[in-house]
Amino acid sequence: MRHFPVVVAGWLLCCCVPASVWAQKLECKPCSHSFGKIEIGKSASYSIKLHNAGSKTLTIRSVSKQGPAAFSLVDLSLPMKIKAGESVHLTIAFAPEAMGDKTGSFALGSTAEDSRLVLHVSGAAERSASPHLGVSPAMLDFGNVTVGSSASLRATLTASNGPVTISSDRATSSEFAILGLKLPLTIPSGKSVPVTIRFTPNGSGTDPAKVGFISTAADSPTLEPVTGTGVARGSFSVYLSWTGDATAVGYNVLRAKAKSGPFHAINTALESSTDYTDSTVVAGATYYYVTTAVNARGEQSPHSNVTEAVIPNQ
Repeated sequence: MRHFPVVVAGWLLCCCVPASVWAQKLECKPCSHSFGKIEIGKSASYSIKLHNAGSKTLTIRSVSKQGPAAFSLVDLSLPMKIKAGESVHLTIAFAPEAMGDKTGSFALGSTAEDSRLVLHVSGAAERSASPHLGVSPAMLDFGNVTVGSSASLRATLTASNGPVTISSDRATSSEFAILGLKLPLTIPSGKSVPVTIRFTPNGSGTDPAKVGFISTAADSPTLEPVTGTGVARGSFSVYLSWTGDATAVGYNVLRAKAKSGPFHAINTALESSTDYTDSTVVAGATYYYVTTAVNARGEQSPHSNVTEAVIPNQ
């Protein structure tokens, strides 16, 4: 017992307070917390340490809250006993559903010396990030493509900050087509899908255009620049050059349709230079070439190394 002398009408009285009550002291660390900015629809939690700094076990009997429903206590079971010198953690969650700054408090009622301990919380709610649809690479260049034929390149569509549903696609030029998407198509957040772009030039010249994807993304439509150059059909030729021989008075150029031969000369007379253009090739064929050196006595050298030429299709 702790005794306090009190004088009443000339008498000395002794008032006694049970030591078991004064021996219970509840402390918090920290006693307040700010959650900062949290997106609407998301949540955050924080644990506050409650400590019994007294010499006797104390009991938390009640909790009262002031403030919005965005603040709540997680997995709290009352009554809660805390032994002398021990600590527990009280978890507070913040899950805003509306914009604006929020403040609240939780008052803990206990058997401690100061029977009411108040915990203060605050936070701000902000709008959730809008879904985004990205496309890579940033640009597709098809280079030169023969008129009447096609070339295809692949791009990748990626959803972020939430799922994205693509409802339609389009191209600003009829020479470009979007393939591989069965619409409508929903891409989960963080996932990607491939898409093929095909370029079919209708005439000669360069056609810069854009392909686009209409979706639920905040930045819809998502556009990607594309370009390609149409090249007119034409005849083909093969240009050959080689290192000269000091003893040679001329050279023969021989051609075959297989690497192993047989090789036949395609020049009508000895070539005095060290280059030759074969203009008799056919589209879609593959040819193999060798050269020989001829000296003043008309003697011909062995074949040079074999060179391959693949002629494109018309």
